[in-house]
Amino acid sequence: MKHTAPDFDAPDFYGIDDLLSDEQRLVRSALRDFVAREISPIIEECAQKAEFPVSLVRKFGDMGAFGPTLPTAFGGGGLDYISYGLMMQEIERGDSALRSCVSVQSSLVMWPIYTYGSEAQKRKYLPRLASGALLGCFGLTEPDHGSNPAGMQTSFVERDDHYVLNGSKLWITNSPLADLAVVWAKNEQGRIRGLLVERGMAGFSTPEIHRKWSLRASATGELVFRDVKVPRENLLPEADGLKAPLSCLDQARYGIAWGVVGAAMDCYHSARQYVLERQQFGKPLASFQLVQKKLAEMLTEITKAQLLCWRLGVLKNEGKATTAQISLAKRNNVEMALTVAREARQMHGAMGITGEFPIMRHLMNLESVVTYEGTHDIHLLILGNEITGIPAFK
Repeated sequence: MKHTAPDFDAPDFYGIDDLLSDEQRLVRSALRDFVAREISPIIEECAQKAEFPVSLVRKFGDMGAFGPTLPTAFGGGGLDYISYGLMMQEIERGDSALRSCVSVQSSLVMWPIYTYGSEAQKRKYLPRLASGALLGCFGLTEPDHGSNPAGMQTSFVERDDHYVLNGSKLWITNSPLADLAVVWAKNEQGRIRGLLVERGMAGFSTPEIHRKWSLRASATGELVFRDVKVPRENLLPEADGLKAPLSCLDQARYGIAWGVVGAAMDCYHSARQYVLERQQFGKPLASFQLVQKKLAEMLTEITKAQLLCWRLGVLKNEGKATTAQISLAKRNNVEMALTVAREARQMHGAMGITGEFPIMRHLMNLESVVTYEGTHDIHLLILGNEITGIPAFK
């Protein structure tokens, strides 16, 4: 009864497929096949060994998973945001760590370069990031400043033809392998600006974080800057103030809202398959009322999250999606996915903790996803501020 990805049967109880265009369905199908072919056969071993499958970076580039909403002139796919969301859903159905890698590259590296960068920066970096020839990371979170990025201590001073950067960042996806880091730091006036820091610059190091119980197939680490000389042309000219990195987080949180639905779908599929086959008291587990209750609740919550994603995608395509709307979707869908994973773990009994099934891996991953890109509570407070006009987190 080992979980096998190729037989995946996606829940679509409300016929959401009918709301998708042919192109959107084609994109999803391509990524679903990619996950079955490239991710599912290796992911359990990667997670057990805490190894990031580096070979997938180029393959993601070949699939067009990096920067799919950016213009084709810069190596992007020119796709809409629902297509992007469906990509994230399928990749996270494979594993949250790999969706994190793709999200960072697309939303937190390529998007800010495209949005805030100079023409020369776009031409220099975006095509190579899109192809997977370069891997990027995003440096905002610091050891003492997570939910309060405005308190960051990383800073730089201006010199004749360069800047000198000092400080550190923590919990950075892709950092141990990244060729390029989009780093947020304060200038001498205390303004938050974005700098493009390349591997190999003297004084720049990327120590890896080990002994993680979550996102084990992700390369996670630090960014350390000791008098790093950054060329003046590596400053993002249009990024000035905290709103710039926060706008990047909106892009990433949107992808997370879709992605975790994929993890929940995988857990639901595995649980349904297991209880239909597993015999107890002389009949399938699926015949018991409490088991059917769990499946019904799982399907209900997944369906609600799917509809939430679709509507948010429509708003994103129209340029109308707000930070608060994205926060609502990220918070709700991650909590939903965690609940589904926990119920699925129980339904698998002792088998639920083994690598024979994807449940515990998804569950551990989601414990990170509920915290990064804005914690569960911070997203509640973002909504509270939207509702009342009173910011409770300042």
